[in-house]
Amino acid sequence: MKKTITTLLALPVFLLLSACGKKEAPVQSALEVPVTSVVQQDVRLVSEYTGQTFGQSDIQINPRVDGLILSLDFKEGSLVTKGQLLYTIDPLPYQAKVNEADASLAEVQAKLAKSKSDLDMIEPLAKINAVSQRELVAAKATYAASLASIKAAEAGLDNAKIELGYCRITAPISGLIGISEVRVGDYVRPGAASVLNTISDLGDMRVRFTISEQEYLRIFREVNKANSELKGAGQNISLKLSDGTMYSQKGKLSFADRQIDPTTGAMTFEAAFSNPEKLLRPGQYVKVLVVTDVRKNALLIPQRAVIEMQGISQVYMLGDSSKVQMKIITTGPTYKDAYVVEDGLAAGDKIAFGGTQLLRNGTVITPKPSEWQPGLPGDKTAPSK
Repeated sequence: MKKTITTLLALPVFLLLSACGKKEAPVQSALEVPVTSVVQQDVRLVSEYTGQTFGQSDIQINPRVDGLILSLDFKEGSLVTKGQLLYTIDPLPYQAKVNEADASLAEVQAKLAKSKSDLDMIEPLAKINAVSQRELVAAKATYAASLASIKAAEAGLDNAKIELGYCRITAPISGLIGISEVRVGDYVRPGAASVLNTISDLGDMRVRFTISEQEYLRIFREVNKANSELKGAGQNISLKLSDGTMYSQKGKLSFADRQIDPTTGAMTFEAAFSNPEKLLRPGQYVKVLVVTDVRKNALLIPQRAVIEMQGISQVYMLGDSSKVQMKIITTGPTYKDAYVVEDGLAAGDKIAFGGTQLLRNGTVITPKPSEWQPGLPGDKTAPSK
């Protein structure tokens, strides 16, 4: 009994000591989250179109006579000048044709001389009726035929010389020549399908791109409005290269096709770009950047602040007592790293940047005010002053 009483008396003391030794749980602080204000400003919205580059002139080199290639008289991939010798086709068959035509011309010239001599002799005799009129007419006809034969022989000689000249293929323009499609010893024939090489004038480059019919109609109506902000957009076109860098020169819209392509439902446009450093080459695929819309007092928010679920765009908006509330918004086109907000927010509203899974509707946060502007380099956020 005495032992039991002692144990009961010691129990409160043990519980008291245990309570004193237990540490209190730390109070969890509110999550610190960057917040920024909805930005309101005028924006020029840029559309990207896929384009392909072409030289100012891209001239294919085709043979005009058939024969064996005797020599390539240029360096592939080099700059050539107009009139420079490029290819030599075996000239012997065509030189033989020239010689043959020359001999034919000499023959008809001899016949002409004889017919002229006969006519000169018969004409005075015919005046005194020493020969018949039939002989005079025959002599005149023979002389006329000889004159015609001379013209035919001269034309044949000229044609033979032209064909001989085609054995020397020269550059039609100055520019950059590509890799040869034929080698020495290859047999070539005339025709559009027989391409020896291509020369491109790289002074200015052409970039072709397509715009859908719906986009074309919208832009056309906007441009033709009184005091439209898009009237000069076609004179200030940008180019993004395949590595993501921007081309240093601005381009100008040079023409639009006469029709909508019925197979694609799109219209082809072409822009001209200066190419002083010869950076652009034919065949490159690029992105053509054109201002296609101007929004006055547009509302802008960072793209990374938007949460998209099942086609619905939402943001965490900062409310009273530093609580965030999920709000559904309607986003429009993109502008740099921002969305244009069509509905759901007002200028000056504060939204959380997000980027954490800990945010929930009604979560109390510690706001970290941050300045943000569309396209701001680096971290794109900076502490407000």
